[in-house]
Amino acid sequence: MVTAIFEKRKPDFNRLKYLIARKGRCALMTLLTNLKVLDFSTLLPGPFATLMLADLGADVLKVERPAAGDSWGVNQYLNRSKQSITLDLKQSDSIEAVKNLVKEYDIVLEQFRPGVMERLGLGYEVLKQINPKLIYCSITGFGQTGPYKDRPGHDINYISIAGLSGYSGTQKDGPAKNGTQIADLAGGSLHAIIGILSAVIYRDRTGEGQYIDISMTDCSFALNAISAPLNLQGGMELEPEKLMLNGGSFYDFYETKDGRYFSVGSLEPPFRKALCEAILKPELYELSLSRDAESGSRFKTAVQRAFLEKNFDEWKEIFADSEACVEPVLTFTEATNHPQLKERGMIVEIPDGKGSIQKQIACPIKTSVFTPDYKHTGLKPGQSNEEVLRTFNR
Repeated sequence: MVTAIFEKRKPDFNRLKYLIARKGRCALMTLLTNLKVLDFSTLLPGPFATLMLADLGADVLKVERPAAGDSWGVNQYLNRSKQSITLDLKQSDSIEAVKNLVKEYDIVLEQFRPGVMERLGLGYEVLKQINPKLIYCSITGFGQTGPYKDRPGHDINYISIAGLSGYSGTQKDGPAKNGTQIADLAGGSLHAIIGILSAVIYRDRTGEGQYIDISMTDCSFALNAISAPLNLQGGMELEPEKLMLNGGSFYDFYETKDGRYFSVGSLEPPFRKALCEAILKPELYELSLSRDAESGSRFKTAVQRAFLEKNFDEWKEIFADSEACVEPVLTFTEATNHPQLKERGMIVEIPDGKGSIQKQIACPIKTSVFTPDYKHTGLKPGQSNEEVLRTFNR
């Protein structure tokens, strides 16, 4: 029974105070007021998508397994401002609970393998009979069709098949190992948000819901935006260190005397001239304008040697007021303290429900009419059971 998964708890007075305060500002308009999302996703792509929707004012309800935990320690961030219930979707009463919720929650996001939600009795065709205006978004590695649709994978696999890794990295060391998840976030999360909000606009015009099929591989393939025309229209094979933006020019990272790095993106002539002046090699400017491969190689070597002459902090001071498009490669800790990111408020303090606060990354979207209202850090799985599912406990 649904009631069997409720946890007996003492009253959460912080939560009660929040609910009272929320009622007091019910007239407050957010960017996504009245948008209600049922989130069945796990790991990163889906939760990050619904995090952004929640930051922008959507009412997000996370549906988790009864034994769900936070093994990666990131759920307090990814699930902030969301409510959380636990349901065993193998039980018929849990399926009925979802069907009742769908009457009010008009967006469903799920991240199971193709066919899983259908086998559970929660596929789009079933749920749209309950709510014809339902917007139903599925995020998978390869999409709902094709020979790879049931194949497991991770971010590194999707960007490999999408061709992104094939011309990234170096000829000597092979494909680059990225510190962030390109397919998961830029592919899955952001494209899902675009699809969902586009569907909301369409529904506002027509009254119709729809099904959205997001393939992280498809969306990663679309990220070949700059280089793809060179191949598709020009017939060029895309290889590491052969293009302007992948190491085939001086647009690159440069090591300093003390083993740190700077990024150099001085592509346009005025920026290139500022670079040459900053490294005290103004004579290199004319060489940098030459288009032949030998001149380009000589210029890049000269820039490499120049950066090796000074330490990281010395170059930071030199380029502090320069418009050369040269910036230091920062650690994450250094980035959190960078004056630009601090001024933009990119680190925020979120109430953790225990009378304290937790530092998290802020919503990056800023508008003239809305400021995100961060309600709380991610709740424990099932913490909202009693509040959300109380109608099924009668």
